[in-house]
Amino acid sequence: MFEQLTELVKQYGGEAVVNNSAVPNEQNDAVMSEASSSIIDGLKSMVANGNISELAEMFQGNNAGNNSNPVVKNLIEQVSGNLGSKFGLSSEASTGVANNLIPQVLESLINKAKNPNDSSLNIQDIINSISGGNGGSLMDAVSKYGGQFGLDQDGDGKVGMSDVTAAVSKKGGLGGLLGRLFGK
Repeated sequence: MFEQLTELVKQYGGEAVVNNSAVPNEQNDAVMSEASSSIIDGLKSMVANGNISELAEMFQGNNAGNNSNPVVKNLIEQVSGNLGSKFGLSSEASTGVANNLIPQVLESLINKAKNPNDSSLNIQDIINSISGGNGGSLMDAVSKYGGQFGLDQDGDGKVGMSDVTAAVSKKGGLGGLLGRLFGK
């Protein structure tokens, strides 16, 4: 997933970074590389801190490109802070780069993952990347035991990503899903 993210940052970095007079030309590549790393680190941090419901909502919704999305806001703050401290960019310049770059990159990333005709990236790849590779074991456990807790949303006898996303988008969201899984 890191490669796809890096390509998206390069794709959208033209306007936000390269054509930005506040970013010295000799730092363009380094700034885009740092933005990519900061996005991945920020997503991993959200998982580690239990902000899974916000991430799930972003994957389900159509607001990954919206600056008011809590995930987008968090990443803008993190990327902006990192760019300011590592490259000496002013607060205004680093925030401008992050505001222009993050929403476009996340929206494109989510759209690629949701697109059944684009096999270059899927939601499972993203989950594995941001969960330190433990996304598969999490999904394996949900698949194995989820049917016993009423998580088979489509009635096919298996619990997969479609069931998880359907359960997350229903009333109760991820909290309700986890509550059913853990008997709360």
